[in-house]
Amino acid sequence: MPGKWDAIVVGSGPNGLAAAIVLAQAGLSVVVFEGEESIGGGTRSAALTLPGFVHDVCSAIHPLAAASPFFRTLPLERYGLEWIESPAALAHPFDDGTAAVLERSLERTAEKLGEDGESYITLMRPLVEDWERLQASVLGSLRLPRRPLALARFGLQALRSASGLAAGLFRRERARALLAGLAAHSMLPLAKPLTAGFGLGLGLLAHVVGWPLARGGSQKIADALAAHLRSLGGEIVTGTQVRSIDELPPARAILCDLSPRPLLRIAGHRFPAWYRKKLLCYRYGPGGYKVDWALDGPIPWRAEECLRAATVHLGGTLEEIALSEREVWAGSPPKRPFVLLAQQSLFDSTRAPGGAQTAWAYCHVPNGSRADMLERIENQIERFAPGFRRRVLARSVMTPAEIERRNANFAGGDIAGGAATVRQFFLRPTRMLYSTPVKGLYLCSASTPPGVGVHGMCGYFAARRVLAAI
Repeated sequence: MPGKWDAIVVGSGPNGLAAAIVLAQAGLSVVVFEGEESIGGGTRSAALTLPGFVHDVCSAIHPLAAASPFFRTLPLERYGLEWIESPAALAHPFDDGTAAVLERSLERTAEKLGEDGESYITLMRPLVEDWERLQASVLGSLRLPRRPLALARFGLQALRSASGLAAGLFRRERARALLAGLAAHSMLPLAKPLTAGFGLGLGLLAHVVGWPLARGGSQKIADALAAHLRSLGGEIVTGTQVRSIDELPPARAILCDLSPRPLLRIAGHRFPAWYRKKLLCYRYGPGGYKVDWALDGPIPWRAEECLRAATVHLGGTLEEIALSEREVWAGSPPKRPFVLLAQQSLFDSTRAPGGAQTAWAYCHVPNGSRADMLERIENQIERFAPGFRRRVLARSVMTPAEIERRNANFAGGDIAGGAATVRQFFLRPTRMLYSTPVKGLYLCSASTPPGVGVHGMCGYFAARRVLAAI
């Protein structure tokens, strides 16, 4: 690895690229080393099934990218990034052939929630109105809030369990299930604290920025970030595995877009015993079991509302979703998994050849699980879309082991970079956050605040810490 740079970034996920951009904007010479042949980390796309079908390898729908305070300062559209917003953000179908729908409009969302509509507006309207004051805390690092009253209004509800908030606020199953599905993105049992915050946060984002997808695939996000970095003089070297930080050229700072396990592999020998122990004790969350399909036409949903939304939650009632997530946390593959499904090609014609469609879905399983969940996932889809299997032309299945093989940060298939328990939500991965005991070595991955999501803020805050130190 010849050459000399002010800063080296290991890993080209959105956080690594964001960190590199911040440093390059400050006038530092920066290089990003990526072990794979393609950049992007969790924002890659590939032809996983048949030629002409574009599938998102990991992330698919991007409310946090649309809301990111840092991404919004970058001219990413200049480099080909185009957002597509489906008419509705989310549909949540039920066994009676109807669906709850999360719309950009608060009022239209409430209309489909019946007698719980007014309660939904009462819950969400103050958060929507507070968004400009909230976003610095929701997508920020651990620090005293600049708008404590706005954060307090959000925090009083967000710190609760999703099960408790849903059952206490709503009378009917539609609103309860809608909130449960949103909260289940936390990959935690819905009776745990903070799960309400995940549900409220994702619902809030639907109303303020939408749940968009990137035209042409999530890879376009990474490609735009990389193009902007290069315009600033930054370099990217792919196909270069960093097996030890000792192999890297001299630099004033090294930033690792890595979760604790791969960080230990390349730098553990440089850490004191107490820090190694902290990283070894870091808790990874449940894994994902992911399936992509090439289809000969749209999914035949019984609830027509599902054809308006790029994202569909398949889990039925609050009780069903809560059971599924509880089973996963207890170490058992769920019998009726909560399935998160995206149908990007309904709104993006670049994803599939004429008339055909793609579908993307995953469910949560215990970390490192070897259970075969394909039939269970497809059973859940058939439950709400009879005849789905007849539309399948080809499938691609990723077990937790395959997810980790494609991205070492996702240990045991954990696409979130660590369980969002109360402690790890605020102190990721240790109290040192972005710093390490090794001078000049930093973390900038989703295992640091504000955590999981394609928003680049972990990289942004890590880079700001670097600039303050050098």
